[in-house]
Amino acid sequence: MTGNAYIPAVQLTMAQSGVSKIANELGMRPMQERAYAQRGEQYLLIKSPPASGKSRALMFIALDKLHNQGIKKAIICVPERSIGGSFADQPLSKYGFFADWVVEPCWNLCNAPDNNDVAKSKVQAVGMFLTSEATILVCTHATFRFAFDELGAEAFDDCMIAIDEFHHVSADSANNRLGRQLGELIERDKTHIVAMTGSYFRGDSVPVLTPEDEQKFASVTYTYYEQLNGYEYLKELKLGYYFYNGRYLDAIMRVLNPDEKTIIHIPNVNARESTKDKHREVEEILDGLGIWQGVDPHTGFQLVQTADGRVLKIADLVDDVPEKRDHVIASLKDSTQADNRGHVDMIIALGMAKEGFDWVWCQHALTVGYRSSLTEIVQIIGRATRDAKGKTTARFTNLIAEPDASDERVKDAVNDTLKAIAASLLMEQVLAPKFQFTPKNNRPLAGYDYGENGYDPTRPNVGFCEESGQLHMELNGLREPKSKEAHEVIEKDLNELVADFVSDKQPAVAHGLFNSEIVPEQLTIEVMGKIVRDRYPHMDAEDQEAIRQHAIAAFSILQQAKANKVSESDGQTLRANTALLDGVRKFALDVKNLDVDMIDRVNPFLEAYAILSKTMNETTLKQLASIITARKINMTHEEARLLVNRALKFKQERGRVPDLKAQDPWEQRMAEGIAWLQRHTEKNNHV
Repeated sequence: MTGNAYIPAVQLTMAQSGVSKIANELGMRPMQERAYAQRGEQYLLIKSPPASGKSRALMFIALDKLHNQGIKKAIICVPERSIGGSFADQPLSKYGFFADWVVEPCWNLCNAPDNNDVAKSKVQAVGMFLTSEATILVCTHATFRFAFDELGAEAFDDCMIAIDEFHHVSADSANNRLGRQLGELIERDKTHIVAMTGSYFRGDSVPVLTPEDEQKFASVTYTYYEQLNGYEYLKELKLGYYFYNGRYLDAIMRVLNPDEKTIIHIPNVNARESTKDKHREVEEILDGLGIWQGVDPHTGFQLVQTADGRVLKIADLVDDVPEKRDHVIASLKDSTQADNRGHVDMIIALGMAKEGFDWVWCQHALTVGYRSSLTEIVQIIGRATRDAKGKTTARFTNLIAEPDASDERVKDAVNDTLKAIAASLLMEQVLAPKFQFTPKNNRPLAGYDYGENGYDPTRPNVGFCEESGQLHMELNGLREPKSKEAHEVIEKDLNELVADFVSDKQPAVAHGLFNSEIVPEQLTIEVMGKIVRDRYPHMDAEDQEAIRQHAIAAFSILQQAKANKVSESDGQTLRANTALLDGVRKFALDVKNLDVDMIDRVNPFLEAYAILSKTMNETTLKQLASIITARKINMTHEEARLLVNRALKFKQERGRVPDLKAQDPWEQRMAEGIAWLQRHTEKNNHV
């Protein structure tokens, strides 16, 4: 690939049914109603995508616990201060609920400035709150952690602790204080806990909860598909990757549209894409948009006049001067401007404005630099997927540095790009409709459409429920779970298992992702089997195998459907419907004998290389081939050095280096010697 190229990797078209925004007689949307039905549970886990209404769902549940369940205090914990605005006062009784949500200003600690002296007073404020007549407090995770250390678990008896963005918690008690404190509260068993997250996986190998603790939580799951398909206005979501040469600041204006409401996440200062001067990067972006007109004294927003005479209002969250940033954050959280589309036009951020940040008008989430964390990708995309009047399209763009063959870091750059592409493949699974698998000829399910001829007991069937967005698929040889818990895992947690699968650090996954010669069973049986055993060690082997089969079936079938979609493309523009309803249904209905053995033998990552081959140049692909080949070569250091010496003579004689794919075995062996020595030299340099 030469120059810059935009690759629209995924395109999702929604049904615009409006269902997810319809409120019941108590003012609750579908997800909120589903969560409220579980309000009596002591431990409740809500897994629901951004913009589905988790904050208001928590308000309904907390008020019921305070008024009807004997709970004395409700403490809402959010990961950063900017999210505190999601829990501002709400007149819930206006829409049919029995009480309003009111947080006294002094007890919303997220509105206080951020410095060391204030941090200490916030911890003291938690203690004062617990002895006051007030019932609701909002604070950050950090404030709660410090208060817990000071006050102990017993101080929170008869309280409801709500943890927003729950994926920040980890079962690794040695390295995650919030996780350890949560474990203490569960062990004491005198506190109600409500956990909420839009991405119930952390992007590492550490689980959010131990299996024993997770068993105590009642779970409410609302999928991305249910949420997006039920929108009223938003009908299209595009996820794309843009590869560039040189500096990202020279390429960003090719994907940044001043007419779109946009959140720009610049790279971390330690990232390859960063210039190491974050403030200068913001200035260059502002210069690219137009002529700087100063700062609005009322909001703290930067004002930039574009070529057509418009003045853009841009919130700079990169500036870390406390007074300036606090002013901007307060303006963004101004509840009186929530319905004002023209309040702000763009937001430039580094570590902020990701999870839980609520700006319904955002149309474009533009992220610079690869993100290996699926959690972060899901959260960033969520900033653009709010439904708003007049907003028909939302998009996520990842601006990634294209590896340069002359760069000594080219192999690292290739690997970084591969991680981004792998994450995009998994994102299609996260957004896709839920699957419900049963053995062949089980029975038709109520509410499912099985096609023109209906349910056929003579072959495996595929049905689709338009209301829930679920696919029912019958498979030969599928093992059914025995226990109730295993049934619940299959119903609610397949996405988390797939996330663990793709982010697994084992060499087998890394190789299988881009090596068609890897034995698929090693990935689907050994790796996924280990993930299931580690996550559910208390289950018996039969239930573990049933869960593994269901997880691999969902992922493999989607990957096959996507491969069919890719093969139909013209090779220039790759478009795949994320939901893939029509494609999956057509594919599945055409297959007469779907079975688990067949699914295990399908390499679920094979499409990644096909996408890569159409988006990167020949030199980069050769570098990738070198990386993969070098891992499989067996030779001694002395043999490699001799081969490299012969290769130098070969180059002098023929004007080129030996080729790994040469027909001549001797030339191929010399090329292997070069690849082996390069790999081991780099490996030793990193030790």
